[in-house]
Amino acid sequence: MLPARPKPVPIHQHALDNLRFIRETMERTSSFTAVPGWGGVAMGVSAVVAAILAGLQADTQRWLSIWLLEALLAIGIGIYSMHRKAVEGGSTVFSAPSRKFALSFAPPLLAGCILTGALFPVGQARLLPGLWLLLYGTGVMTGGAFSVRIVPAMGACFVGLGAVCLFSPESWGNWFLLAGFGVLHVVFGVLIARRYGG
Repeated sequence: MLPARPKPVPIHQHALDNLRFIRETMERTSSFTAVPGWGGVAMGVSAVVAAILAGLQADTQRWLSIWLLEALLAIGIGIYSMHRKAVEGGSTVFSAPSRKFALSFAPPLLAGCILTGALFPVGQARLLPGLWLLLYGTGVMTGGAFSVRIVPAMGACFVGLGAVCLFSPESWGNWFLLAGFGVLHVVFGVLIARRYGG
């Protein structure tokens, strides 16, 4: 008795499998382009407002509270605008390049949260502006390795600003935050929006 022959696979199934393989390969090698330009501008504007309000505070606890609220607002703006830009581009924020960006971007931000919790209670709030700028810039640079070239360039500007801030007078810290999270976000946001869309 002859062994049973395997059932032939329809040609369209081969084509679909090949297309799926090509799409997944391109997704793994493509860059993350959902960095939001106008979202960056909105984050910058909200940071300018936060810097003005925080600068009016005599109490460091209130100063910190304002900046922490600003961080939450900026995260919300960033997530919403990335999702919107990804959908408009026919992609998703859960694509392979998006995951690579997030996995590279998040650890420096987590380190900033932990160091804030460790430094503020022991009276080292003066280090926070430089630290935040430095670690945010590091996250943008590492995440930006999977994005368009302007993104790591923006991260490098944050790193440079944070480094200078750490060695500057304490009273300048809030102005450095305004320059970084406010001005740099607005400037680079406009450049990204014009060159790469929304």
